[in-house]
Amino acid sequence: MSHLFDGGSSFYASARPTYPAELYEFLTSLCSETSCAWDCACGSGQAAKDLTRFFDDVRATDASPNQIENAFKHPQVRYSVCPSESTPFAENTFDLVCVAQALHWLDFGRFWPEVKRVLKPGGVFAAWGYSWMTVDGEIDLVVQETFLDVIAPYWAVQNKLLWNCYRDVKLPFRIIRTPDFEMKMRWDLEQLFAYLHTWSATKRCIDARGEGFFRYAQRRVLSVWGSPSECKDVELDFCCIVGRNVT
Repeated sequence: MSHLFDGGSSFYASARPTYPAELYEFLTSLCSETSCAWDCACGSGQAAKDLTRFFDDVRATDASPNQIENAFKHPQVRYSVCPSESTPFAENTFDLVCVAQALHWLDFGRFWPEVKRVLKPGGVFAAWGYSWMTVDGEIDLVVQETFLDVIAPYWAVQNKLLWNCYRDVKLPFRIIRTPDFEMKMRWDLEQLFAYLHTWSATKRCIDARGEGFFRYAQRRVLSVWGSPSECKDVELDFCCIVGRNVT
């Protein structure tokens, strides 16, 4: 599925939202050591960059060369192109293994054994993601009618795992309860639609139908937004699952 995110990877890196700072603080508090972390299926490296504030060494991998080429550069992050299910890392390397916004794309039959192999005994695994958004009632309705309803047939079945907050994912680790994290962005209209343009279903719909529907939705939302430069709070549904590698 990496091809869904290959096109316009530099645009993807700039348009995707950032994750709550409290999330990293919580995960770090669970780790007995903070020497090395692995960001699986890292995309543009948003999580990898943030992890450098808490871990001495961060490895980040993605199956897409274009994503790695356009990922955020940082001296503490070592990027490499490889699938999350098969890596060159040594056994018992990582204090934390995480997957941000990508767990639903992975082959669990191959991924879990790989995580168990490279994660230290007692190490922490975490996966998180965000899905639907809300601005306000009037704007949400127009987005639903002109955009969400149009791209609905183009979602991959894997996205349902994320929409269900990963409740159907069986972690091979001892489950750790997580607090509720708020994910909220302050965006103008251009930033909102830049983000919507990065969705995999948007890409598929554009490939099938062209960009006319997207431009129409943007004009319709503008009619209820106000000034396009006006920033509004955009709240994203957020979920996180965490476990400890207990042997």
